[in-house]
Amino acid sequence: MARIAGRNPVLEAIKSGRGFDRLLVQRDAGGSMLNLVREARARGIQISFEDRRALDGLSGGASHQGVVAFVSDYSYADMGDMLKAAADRGEPPLIVVLDGIEDPHNLGAVIRTAECAGAHGVVIPKRRAAGLTDTVAKTSAGAIEHVPVARVGNLSRAIGELKEAGLWAAALDMGGQPYFGMDLTGGLALVVGGEGAGLGRLVRESCDFAVSIPMSGRIGSLNASNAAAVLLYEARRQRSTGKGG
Repeated sequence: MARIAGRNPVLEAIKSGRGFDRLLVQRDAGGSMLNLVREARARGIQISFEDRRALDGLSGGASHQGVVAFVSDYSYADMGDMLKAAADRGEPPLIVVLDGIEDPHNLGAVIRTAECAGAHGVVIPKRRAAGLTDTVAKTSAGAIEHVPVARVGNLSRAIGELKEAGLWAAALDMGGQPYFGMDLTGGLALVVGGEGAGLGRLVRESCDFAVSIPMSGRIGSLNASNAAAVLLYEARRQRSTGKGG
């Protein structure tokens, strides 16, 4: 059973049809909470109204904004689900592959950006990486309910499967070509490395080419979630205008 705290994450869980065990709402909460309560009641979810002190104890230390929910555990998707979602939308696949993202806040931020940029899914490894947790859900602001996340045993093999499905695999690497000169309009797997070590050698070698984000300041790199955001929105811009590179 997973725990969610905060208005946006809980509301998105309600809208997605997630199974609810308990929904606890602060007794005197108003404003946007009224919309959340209406959505829950319309879907037949039982609500328990509690005082703030009770929610403080149930939220696990997270900022709950007057609502805490206990829901069915997060389930992982299959990469085939992502490719089908792209086909159903009539779009070339746009998938984010994360190599060794250990910070759950970074993972949540990537999932949130992937949802906002219209990506079709996120792929993560089973080992030495963050999984889908309450912290990830909170940081994603509810996007975790809408973006398929696949967890694979071998990231290089997964990249190979995406390439076999017709996607190009682009490694985000400081030694690559500047992203604004690259064509990102076709089916694309954007491969992003972890906070410290970056991309593993085998993962990097599995990619077709590398793209970089030029830096003008004294710090030589962005964190993983910010770097992914830059590339995702460049891909979205190119797809919207029909102009790559």
